Amino acid sequence: MSSALAGPKTYAGPADSAVAVAQRKLFAVTGIETAAIAPVKGPSEVLGAITLGRTAAEEPFMPADLDLLENIGRRIGIALENARHYQRQRQVAATMQRYLLPQLPQLTGVEMTARYIPAPDASHVGGDWYDAFPLPNGDTALVVGDVVGHDLEAAAGMAQLRNMLRAYTWAQDGPPHHTVQRLDQAMGHITDVSMATMVLARLETAPSGGRALNWTNAGHPPPLLLDPAGRTRFLGDSKGILLGTCGTRPRPQGHVHLHPGTTILFYTDVLIESRRQPMDAGLQR
Repeated sequence: MSSALAGPKTYAGPADSAVAVAQRKLFAVTGIETAAIAPVKGPSEVLGAITLGRTAAEEPFMPADLDLLENIGRRIGIALENARHYQRQRQVAATMQRYLLPQLPQLTGVEMTARYIPAPDASHVGGDWYDAFPLPNGDTALVVGDVVGHDLEAAAGMAQLRNMLRAYTWAQDGPPHHTVQRLDQAMGHITDVSMATMVLARLETAPSGGRALNWTNAGHPPPLLLDPAGRTRFLGDSKGILLGTCGTRPRPQGHVHLHPGTTILFYTDVLIESRRQPMDAGLQR
């Protein structure tokens, strides 16, 4: 398809294509007497066409007008192709996230549930994840994290970090802050991740019975505890800096005994972020 000047007489004969049928209808409905038409081209196909029309026959479009219209068509084609490419990347990133969602372990006396909703905002797709898996000593690892970035790059980095953390947590029978510190030291050498936030917790059987939670927080929004009486508080007393900022700095650790009926909520920042409010307001909400 090439650019052209047209008028009602151009399509007076038998229509030889769907474009001709559409243009004839356009002229009839709008009363256009003169038009300039240019294709919108992608790398390998024509994506559409631009038609500019005038109802004043005494002011026809001229061949020189086609240069500007062709330039506009090229720019639109590039924008559409970029949008297609971005959408494909986003779909791959979202698919990777869903593929990495874990099967939650079954524990006696503990009920686990997870809710994963793809982000409506494209800028948040890719880096968020959660995980839960049994450990050799009978504890259960609980993880929620967020790799800085978005789309396919963040999803790939998230997969690397998730798998490294699984291996370290399984192999190292130690407190969460030691595991995260070791992960932080290795992250820049083994993965493509520059920065990330994370909460790593170990759900343990307390010596006196019941359950206990040991955790460390690397720059992530704090977990929320709901006790059996309905009181809530954030587990914010063990919050350290982001992964990727200082691998040699000691990591804090928190500990809490979980009475029967206690609920712990882990989440990512998408739940509390708002462009119109600071994050603290989102936490209180």
